[in-house]
Amino acid sequence: MQQGLTATPSSHSSSSISTPRGISPTSWMGNFEPSNAGSSADFPQQNANSNSKDEAELLSVSWNQDYDFFSTGTSHGFQIYSCVPFKETLRRDLRGGFKIVEMVFRSNILALVGAVTNPHYPPKKVLIWDDYQSRSIGEFTFRSEVRAVKLRRDRIVVVLEHKIYVYNFKDLKLLQQIVTLANPRGLCCLSYLPNTFVLACPGVVRGQVRVEHFGLNMSKLIYAHDSHIGCLTLTRDGLLLATASAKGTLIRIFNTMDGTRLQEVRRGVDRAEIYSIALSPNVQWLAASSDKGTVHIFSLRVRVVGEETLPAPTTPQSPALLRQNSSTSLDSFLSPNIGSNPSSSLSFMRGVLPKYFSSEWSFAQFRLPENTQYFVAFGSQNSIIIVGLDGSFYRCSFDPVHGGEMVQQEYVQFLKSESTPA
Repeated sequence: MQQGLTATPSSHSSSSISTPRGISPTSWMGNFEPSNAGSSADFPQQNANSNSKDEAELLSVSWNQDYDFFSTGTSHGFQIYSCVPFKETLRRDLRGGFKIVEMVFRSNILALVGAVTNPHYPPKKVLIWDDYQSRSIGEFTFRSEVRAVKLRRDRIVVVLEHKIYVYNFKDLKLLQQIVTLANPRGLCCLSYLPNTFVLACPGVVRGQVRVEHFGLNMSKLIYAHDSHIGCLTLTRDGLLLATASAKGTLIRIFNTMDGTRLQEVRRGVDRAEIYSIALSPNVQWLAASSDKGTVHIFSLRVRVVGEETLPAPTTPQSPALLRQNSSTSLDSFLSPNIGSNPSSSLSFMRGVLPKYFSSEWSFAQFRLPENTQYFVAFGSQNSIIIVGLDGSFYRCSFDPVHGGEMVQQEYVQFLKSESTPA
């Protein structure tokens, strides 16, 4: 591989790039036909007789930025699946597993991080893989284990336990380093619209979230919870932030421009680990999964007016004007067209009784086994998609007026595991 950029010693990392022309993702997922797994010359290939679909252990699940595909890292390689219709789109059976497999929308570019047991690609290395060319086009090597990788069309974000690195996608140039509190789960989320770049991550004190508005050259610290941050996500334009603490009882929604808390909903009373939070594209709904096995949907009283509805500026705007436009495009409202979250019958005594009695509870629910981690995303027409680390895929619908128990529309066991019922 041709030696390229090398980070300074203070960054605790080094990187190299294989092509001076940089990286240019090529779309293929929409009508992609899988190529022969043996065509990937840069990867050591798995013996055809030593691996099967039933033997692979699922290590990770990750959605693409549009939530219409998801990638899985396994003990024997990685796969990519389309959600509508459900279909395996790509499979690479290799020697050694991958604990992180991240996509760039539907493009051929992937970010890969090996599992601890992978002798060829250790968990301290990020591999930028072009599956169209079947070769590596860039690498980052760090001194500590990579906890997460997040991608945009123009940026690569690598999350270590105490630091986050932001790189330019085209030439792998290091743009920024962010120091965080201990972050073993690799919590970090990005906005995905092309003309806004917002990043949210844990701050440097417990319960704090740091929000970077790169286009405005502005940082915002939000004190979201008393305990450590357990999960977080942004809307596509980065104007709304949803967070849960390690306690896992409450989920809060914030305006990322000024840090205002807009809404708070209650998952439950008992402590729980929140595995994922998803916001619907129209920001009417929030879904959350946890180790309690129930996926909850909440009705939101906030809405972000998408950038496509705002008049396009004809002249360059100052950061102050951009800030004003972004802030005023965020409105809190009660919608007459959707159901509202139920609350306690004693909620009229708000401020007198404990906070529990004035909480907003979930609007709709779907109950799952408690023996695995599940990750949620919103589909079309009031539906959600759930993928479990037991190799399960669910599509469920909910009633947007009355809520209640969701209806299972589709179930696929795409990968067998030790926890899969016989």
